[in-house]
Amino acid sequence: MKRLTHWQKLSAPERGASVAMGNFDGVHRGHCSLLDLAKAEGGLTGVVTFEPHPRQYFSAGGESFRLMDAGTRARALAGQGVDLVYELPFGELAGLSAEDFVREVLVAGLGIRHVVVGEDFTFGAKRSGTTEVLKALGAQHGFGVTVARKLCDVDGVISSTAIREALTAGDPRKAARLLGHWHRFEGPVIHGEKRGRELGFPTANMAVDGLHLPKLGVYAVRVEVLEGPHQGIYSGAASLGVRPMFGENTPNLETYLMDFKGDLYGTRLAVSLVDYLRGEVKFTTLPALIEQMTRDCEDARRILSAA
Repeated sequence: MKRLTHWQKLSAPERGASVAMGNFDGVHRGHCSLLDLAKAEGGLTGVVTFEPHPRQYFSAGGESFRLMDAGTRARALAGQGVDLVYELPFGELAGLSAEDFVREVLVAGLGIRHVVVGEDFTFGAKRSGTTEVLKALGAQHGFGVTVARKLCDVDGVISSTAIREALTAGDPRKAARLLGHWHRFEGPVIHGEKRGRELGFPTANMAVDGLHLPKLGVYAVRVEVLEGPHQGIYSGAASLGVRPMFGENTPNLETYLMDFKGDLYGTRLAVSLVDYLRGEVKFTTLPALIEQMTRDCEDARRILSAA
């Protein structure tokens, strides 16, 4: 898959795709239904998306809400068989009218053959472009337009908002049903305080800055080591939180990989949340903490053996 961050002066193999267009935060089942419609048009399949997320652009400094950063999203789209990701700079496009966006970006820049969008998609300055406007402009400029209905299941409308709500409620299994995959954090292992090692539970620490925070607490997790000599999939227990016993206040993810020995510093991991075990607790003694961590690992191993 090729990831492009501009729309100008593209080579011939980078133009002429059938594209799905939207934010694709989480790459959930609803997004995948758009991709299927784009694939059905034949030829190259592309995704037109934006960076930063428009909501992030207009509310800079607000609460973190993203399910995925741009790199994780691109890898997820590649896993869905997308050939080209046009990750367009939203700041340069925010002032374009709907007509200018279509003419300058979709037609002159990307040369799209067909575009698929959700029924609530809007575009252009002040969100002036609706799906009906897009259809009219498609007919004018010679590309096809498909408007897809929202995908629903027993949990209701499948959306990034519904997934965030499930994660906030500590229900990663519901989030996984909506996503079509486990919700996961990707990133490099960073140096921490190394307290886990001293307690007999060495953990891989990862930053979660800029991402939506699920309910804080301890989770049963699947861990994929994405690179290096320890590459593979492991069972684990992870603490997402602020470590109240030690007076920390910056959330991070600390993951204990079961049946693992090795150095993971700097290695990229993907930690998938499978089940919520318990909330954060401020223990009064280290033995009480160690006893609880032992129970957490036993619970996680039991849950993961059946997952």
